[in-house]
Amino acid sequence: MGTFFNEQTPIHASSPYSASKASADLLVMAYHRTFNLPVTISRCSNNYGPYHFPEKLIPLMIVNALHDKPLPVYGKGENIRDWLYVEDHCKAIDLIIHKGRVGEIYNIGGHNEMRNIDIVKLICRELSKPESLIQFVADRKGHDLRYAIDPTKIHNELGWLPETSFNEGIKRTIKWYLENRDWWQEILDREKNS
Repeated sequence: MGTFFNEQTPIHASSPYSASKASADLLVMAYHRTFNLPVTISRCSNNYGPYHFPEKLIPLMIVNALHDKPLPVYGKGENIRDWLYVEDHCKAIDLIIHKGRVGEIYNIGGHNEMRNIDIVKLICRELSKPESLIQFVADRKGHDLRYAIDPTKIHNELGWLPETSFNEGIKRTIKWYLENRDWWQEILDREKNS
């Protein structure tokens, strides 16, 4: 399926969005090297969980499915991402801040690689919605087929591993969106009226 990128893998941005993230890393490291600013950098898998902005894949699919609206999936849904439950990510950041080595980069991965189409189908099943809601749309320009991250360094140096399986995390996430409709509905209403 391809190789995983580690902390030494050269950065190859495919879009202006990914280039902006890569340039932020370079800027931070330049401040460390030039001015001895005590920094660490973390690079993580795609996050999901409570309070995830409704335009992103998982919350968008949940919200649209709840309203029986089309579920727009880029291309054929073959794009693969590694998913990390947000609480696991927060624990990793806290660990890096308190125990990470200054000037180091740490990858934070979820060990949950999945195709977008499989996630959307899983959400349909969890919400008892038909897969006929899935609508394939043109892929984004510069959209990478796969992001694969190797979190070996943070595990070996700091003892961190994700605690939440994708199946557990997605159920928690769906439950949160069902119980917190006011939060995301307010965001959607604001966007509709702006």
